[in-house]
Amino acid sequence: GKDDSAVEDKAATNLATWNARLKPNEMSHLHPEDIFYGIVGLCVGDALGVPVEFTPRGDLARYPIDDMVGYGVHGQEPGTWSDDTSLTLALLDSLSNGVLDYCDIMNNFSKWLNAGAYTANGEVFDVGNTTNQAILNYSRGIKPLECGGQALSDNGNGSLMRILPAMYFLSWQHCGIMNKDAIVAIHALSALTHAHNISKMACVIYCNVAFQLLTCRQICHRDNADWNDAELRRPFLHQFVTTGIQEALAYYSAIPEYAKDCVVFERLEDREFRHYLPSEIKSSGYVVDTLEAAIWCLLNNNDYSGTVLTAVNLGGDTDTTAAVAGGLAGLFYQDDFDIGIPKHWINEIINLDLVKVLCNKFCKTLCADQDDYEYWGEN
Repeated sequence: GKDDSAVEDKAATNLATWNARLKPNEMSHLHPEDIFYGIVGLCVGDALGVPVEFTPRGDLARYPIDDMVGYGVHGQEPGTWSDDTSLTLALLDSLSNGVLDYCDIMNNFSKWLNAGAYTANGEVFDVGNTTNQAILNYSRGIKPLECGGQALSDNGNGSLMRILPAMYFLSWQHCGIMNKDAIVAIHALSALTHAHNISKMACVIYCNVAFQLLTCRQICHRDNADWNDAELRRPFLHQFVTTGIQEALAYYSAIPEYAKDCVVFERLEDREFRHYLPSEIKSSGYVVDTLEAAIWCLLNNNDYSGTVLTAVNLGGDTDTTAAVAGGLAGLFYQDDFDIGIPKHWINEIINLDLVKVLCNKFCKTLCADQDDYEYWGEN
């Protein structure tokens, strides 16, 4: 086998060389595959988790999920996505217009809940209480940014699960996530349904981690780093995830309104976080649990499949944990040989054409080389 010390030395050298020339928030323009594989990565994770949502971890330890299956808890066919993907697509569709229009976004959310828009099969079979109440508030004439729940008990994962399109849109607008305008926008997008500071902060942390992962991928590919070697790739993954978390929490720690809530995210800053035991990782619908679980799954696997299957087999809120983890893993590993999203999983997604159409529409707004990638998802 490969000599471990030699691998570690080469990884350290690669990382040191890269650090010496890195510019803050360095990322070239977005490519269509960056967007598609992030969104479809979220969708596949969601679909993998749907059949076993709410299943206890102990049950999944005995009968783990290792492939795309169907029916189960919700009685849906294999490849059926839930509210996680539907609301992500609803946001993606609105942002494709090139502007932040909160009324338009809430109109899309309403079309989903009331008419089955943005669904796999025309059926809405899963909706969170806080999201449902926010859409109901909007239908009663309440202004979009006043619709979301503001109580501590409103910190479910319903805004985190759909926030990924904001990372693409705002990094395109602002060349990064960690600037005031982008952060204010992410806060507002969360507040449409989830307006407590903890939910807003979780969305910003997630978006900045996603941005850092995309930056990492682009730089490594540009510099011909040893991308296909997991031992050499892992230090880059860990550093960029850590940077994403630390930048966001450093920002919040300097703002009294948010500093008091930084404590709920302190485990993410623990240098030993990735070494936590599975028993130390919660997979409930609480937004902090979901964010922690998704990042832990990413840090403890070397490919897309391992990341999302680990997330599903944590049990509990399986579809959302796997969707949130799958968005990160999808944009990081994309369709890379052996480590990317398996093509047979992509092709099992019901109503994949809708996902491709909405991604193409979004890319026509954000990407310079849109016309090169109209064949996504083909065998």
